[in-house]
Amino acid sequence: MAGTDLKLIELEFTDSTNNYAMQLINDDKAQPGTTIVARSQGGGKGQRGRKWTDTPGESLLMSVIVAPKQQLTEQFVFSASVAVAIANVLQNMTGVNTVSIKWPNDIIINDKKAGGILIENVLRGSNWTHSVIGFGLNVNQTEFPDDLANATSLFMSTGKIFEVNALARQIGEHILATTLFPKSAQRMMENYNELLYRKGMMQQFEENGTIREAKITGVNADGGIELRFASATRSESYHHGQINWVW
Repeated sequence: MAGTDLKLIELEFTDSTNNYAMQLINDDKAQPGTTIVARSQGGGKGQRGRKWTDTPGESLLMSVIVAPKQQLTEQFVFSASVAVAIANVLQNMTGVNTVSIKWPNDIIINDKKAGGILIENVLRGSNWTHSVIGFGLNVNQTEFPDDLANATSLFMSTGKIFEVNALARQIGEHILATTLFPKSAQRMMENYNELLYRKGMMQQFEENGTIREAKITGVNADGGIELRFASATRSESYHHGQINWVW
């Protein structure tokens, strides 16, 4: 079943492309490369239960079903490789060399958020059988509400209109190839850290209601961000949810 062909399913509307993909898996109708693209969705999901909002027809809303080759202990390495694959496609397609990855898996262009990744894994017994890679990207929006001051789109970054399904196919094919033929964990994390947003720079984080500033030194294979606070002599590792990014 591990073919390299992308099977594109186009929907006008769905509650969530990830939910649609999960139903295909549950019904044994999915294979690696099955990719769902929706023009609009009503219940898009972001990290930690947040809602992903989209503008119908102006956003890329997609989910790719893959069969991971890694061990369960390498879930973040897998996630990192997906983020790198997406960032590389966007760099190549847009010509923008400021595409980066904000820990853990937001896509940043010109210091603003353009997209986000949400991966949901399927386990059968102790076997990691499928991953559903959900990706939402702002494509052709010309503006955002004031409460989304840190958002951008491909159009706002480049001045060019993009064909959403062409983007979906290129990104889906690159994700599929990346997951079918994974690099070593060390190389994947090197690639991720090369694209890490604000690496080597001071950044504010909120921890237990207190805002602190730390230098981002990298992200490890367990998914922990390595931070060196001003008063510390070495970096400390924090996982997603233990500490929050302050824009």
